[in-house]
Formats: sequence, structure tokens, C-alpha cells
Amino acid sequence: MNNLFADPEGSYVLLVNGDGRRSAWPASAPLPPGWRSSDESDALPERGCPAAGPPDPVPYPFRDYHRLDVDPVYAELRADRPVLRIRPPYGDDAWLVTRYDDVKTVLGDPRFSRALTAHNDESRLTPRPVNTSILGTDPPDHTRLRRLLARAFTARRAELLRPGVRAFTATLIDEMTKRGAPADLVEDFALPLTALVICELLGVPYADRPAFRVWLDAFSSTTALSVEQINSRTEALYAYIDGLVAQRRSDPAGDLISALVDAHDETAGITGQELVELVSVLLIAGYETTSAQLANSVLVLFTHPHAHEALRADPGLLPGAVEELIRFVPLDAHVAFGRYAREDVELSGVRIRAGEAVLPVLPSANRDPSTFPRPDELDLCRGRNPHLGFGYGIHRCIGAPLAKVVLEEGLGGLLARFPGLSPAVPPEEMVFKEGVQVRILQTLPVTW
Repeated sequence: MNNLFADPEGSYVLLVNGDGRRSAWPASAPLPPGWRSSDESDALPERGCPAAGPPDPVPYPFRDYHRLDVDPVYAELRADRPVLRIRPPYGDDAWLVTRYDDVKTVLGDPRFSRALTAHNDESRLTPRPVNTSILGTDPPDHTRLRRLLARAFTARRAELLRPGVRAFTATLIDEMTKRGAPADLVEDFALPLTALVICELLGVPYADRPAFRVWLDAFSSTTALSVEQINSRTEALYAYIDGLVAQRRSDPAGDLISALVDAHDETAGITGQELVELVSVLLIAGYETTSAQLANSVLVLFTHPHAHEALRADPGLLPGAVEELIRFVPLDAHVAFGRYAREDVELSGVRIRAGEAVLPVLPSANRDPSTFPRPDELDLCRGRNPHLGFGYGIHRCIGAPLAKVVLEEGLGGLLARFPGLSPAVPPEEMVFKEGVQVRILQTLPVTW
């Protein structure tokens, strides 16, 4: 395989963009969008390092994502440029980190901060920084907020919710059966299943789904929405959740919003704004992100018939299969949730200086052969599987136990009730949404 970031001849050229900035680039690699060869395209003597100093950042993303493929450039970066200086569409220049061990360090080492993004022009792909609530905090604020959620999202609590998830699954499959094939597994199953689960847990009326699903687009849009649309939808969602908070204050129920209202009113453990933002983040993670993973997992099984048949023949493989599908599916279209170094840190021989931004690439880490043998193969019987699909460290997804229950019950229910489940159109013709942070199928037509 040609290494796009380590020319076999050791030959590099100088590129220039419309702003007049220059960057070193391997002579054998295709030019990145928006850059052209400089008139001074002399070969550089060292690997990627101009004689006059370090190269300017490389524009990122390198290209639009394609379906569920992991950009092959990441494999080349892991091998030869595991820490690469990049320039995202918005915000500060950053270091792109692609190796498993380095990504894990960035996610788990307190020398890298999420809270510092609020004091910088956060490196990002969106026109405006996304308010990530608890995901944008460090201890002690993070500890305070996470403690409020801990009881609702334990593995034990997730297992107690399993019968309800199974019932929701059966009901949705019954409705699909009554309507007959073909069906759209996104609109008829994945989205309503995850909505039913998270709405019941939070205390959000399921009947309001047509409204809040539109508002939630503001949190995942990169280019799909204008800044004005993002602002208006964010404001609408916050106003809606604020109304739910007011209802629970006067008429409490046994849901998570009521518990958070109690924490606000009785112990001042959370501010009103924090409460609204926290519920919005939980809603999008429990609804859109989990549904995307479920639909994408089915698509992967369609394109890996041996795995599909093995799982259908032995439902006992489901827990391990879900872990492997989470590793294998690159849910993020591009990087997100950058960090800033609190002090100088070295990653793979590159010094990250205090105050510099770092963007960890989770899909690349999950395909690192130093951690996962045959990383590009889907192996439902993979033993050790320390994937980073839910993140790592203090910001590891708090809803991971519940998400795995939903995925196990959703996939298990489909395979049990529809042993002949198959795509109604060729998988290569299925269309993904564009301009969003998460890889989401527009539709997933199936028959049985």
C-alpha cells in the first residue's frame, strides 16, 4: 500500500492554499482540496519537515467520508505520522492523533482538558461550538454532574430496563409485520425503539418526537444546517426542556428529569442551565446516536453474510457481537470533542505544547493492529476487545450499559422474528445523510 504520509522516495513538495499558507506534502500523494503546488516545489530533505521549520497544518478533513468506510489515510498516519498537525474548518489548528495508545492517553490523561475548549476557539468541524454540557467539563464540575446521573445508568439499572426494551422491540416488530414488507428499518424500528427507551427514562413525552428530532439536528450538523438554523433549533430545544422541567417541579414523576429537578431545588447540585443542557445531551445520545449504531450494525451484517448467519444461528454470540460492531462501525464521520493540553505532553515522539489543541480519532484507534489483530475484519468471536467506541476515561459514555442492552435486544429481536431479514435494495445503493457528525442512514429498506 502506498503510504500517503511517507513518500517511498522521501520526496516532498511545498503546497500553497488560497490564503498563501504553505505546507509540506508527499510528492506521490494526491493534492488535498483547496491546495496547489507551489512554484518552489523543491524536494524536502527530511520526512515531512521543511528545512526552514515545521510545515503548516494540513487541511482537514482529508475528504468526505464514504458510507461506513474508515479513511485509509488513517492507517498510513498510524504507521508514519501518528501525530499530525492539521487545520480544521473552524477554530484552532490542532494535532490529529490516530494510534490507539495515544488516543487513549488523550481521552484519559488529566493533562488533556475538555474544559479548556471554552476558553479557546475550539478546533471543530461545525460553524459554532456545540454545547456539550457534561462532555465539556473537567473535575470537579464533571464529577458533580456525573454523580447525579450515576444511579440511572449503572449496568444493574440497564439490566432492570431490559424487559421493557424487549417489549418495545416486540411491539415495533409486530407493527412492521402487520404492515408487511418492505419496511424502513430506520423510521419503523431503530429511531422509534431508541426514542421509546430514552423518553421513558428521562420523562420526555414520546408523542413529542416529531418536534424534538428536528431540534436535535442542531447538535449533529456540520454543514447540513445554517448557523441561523442551528441557533433557532437549539433555542427551541432548550425552551422545550425548560418547560418539561417546570412541569416536573409542579408534578414530579419517577423519571430522571424529576430526579435532576430535585437535585437542583433541594441540594443546589445542578444549576438550571446545566439541567437543561444535560437533558439535551442525554436525549441526543440516547436517541440519534444509538439508533444510528443499530441501523449501521444491521447494514454491516448484510454486507458480512457469514457473520449474519453465525449470529442468527447462535444468539449467544450477541453480547460479543455488539461489542465488535461498536468497534467496527465508525460512527463518527470525522473527529469531535477535542482537548487542550494543560502542560507539555509527548505522544509518539511529538511534543504537544501546553495550550495546543488535540483531536483524537476514535475510528482510527479502533482499527489499530497493535491492539486489534486483523482490525479490518469483523470478528464476532473476538476475545479481547478494548474498543473506544464509548470513549475512555472520565468522559466514557455514561449510557454505555443501556446502549448495549438496546442494541442486543434490537438485533436479537430482528434476527429471531425475521430469520430471512435481508436488504430490499442493494446495500451499496443505500444513502447516508450528509453534512452531519454521525454516520446516519437516511433509510434502510428491508424485507423478510
